[in-house]
Amino acid sequence: MKRKVGYTWRLREVMAQHQIFTATELVPLLHERGIDLSASQVHRLVSGTPERLSLQVMAALCDILSCSPADLVATTAENAGVRKAATGDLPAPPANVAKLRPRAARILPDA
Repeated sequence: MKRKVGYTWRLREVMAQHQIFTATELVPLLHERGIDLSASQVHRLVSGTPERLSLQVMAALCDILSCSPADLVATTAENAGVRKAATGDLPAPPANVAKLRPRAARILPDA
């Protein structure tokens, strides 16, 4: 059976719990830990859901916020729906299919 997995990025929630409300407050804290990201990169990290994230950035965020990676990323997993094969949903083909096939054209010379 196939499983569908997903995740929720909770950085903004964890920041709010630690009284950090803007991405600009996070920039110098990351810089102190050797992570040099621009203000726009940090803003995207805070406001969006990253698809890729370096472990150095994750470790710095966990150090700043005194949390674990599990606090920043909530995972979900559920069974994917299985597609069922159609049974009797299609109309029955016509009895004489040969009559429906096109015949070869016969081209006659101009008279």
